[in-house]
Amino acid sequence: MEITMTTEEDHKSRTARSYKLLLLFAMVSMIMMFAGLTSAYVVSKSRTDWLKDFQLPTAFYFSTLVIIGCSVTFHLAKKAIQKDNQSATTKFLLSTLVLGILFVILQFVGFEQIVENGYYFTGSESSITTTFLYVVTVVHLIHLAGGVISLLIIIYNHFKQKYNSSQTLGIELGAMYWHFLDLLWVYLFLFLYFFK
Repeated sequence: MEITMTTEEDHKSRTARSYKLLLLFAMVSMIMMFAGLTSAYVVSKSRTDWLKDFQLPTAFYFSTLVIIGCSVTFHLAKKAIQKDNQSATTKFLLSTLVLGILFVILQFVGFEQIVENGYYFTGSESSITTTFLYVVTVVHLIHLAGGVISLLIIIYNHFKQKYNSSQTLGIELGAMYWHFLDLLWVYLFLFLYFFK
């Protein structure tokens, strides 16, 4: 009986390591893609049509705070499930979802603010500066959509009672991905703020 338990624990441990490794590979590939985008951004700054006085929209400042909040609530959800506190886990997972949706809304508000200030992303009135900003933020939003979908799956599984203190893999993987998305946005925000 003890040998069976040990074999089952080993299998769970190997499975968890495999999933985490796959997620790490995916995150490394995303980092490389954004490194390429930000490198192209830096190179393009030398163009004569680059906007020197462009300011980031205020909505991006608020969205940065919101996405940091997502990391905090997801971390708290992981801690709560490790203590078998189902109600706190529910509260923190739903809070993460609300904050994630709020982040997306604020990103689009930011796009509207840019257009209201007379800057466009496409067409004859667009500039390379705003087009780069648009591409970088939309690509991040696409990755965030994957995070929201995974979060919805985690919430569904949580309501089906699939997580407890001995089975936290789904929540751990979700938290890893969301922390990555949050750090990635903070990096992009600081990059866009300081490399105008």
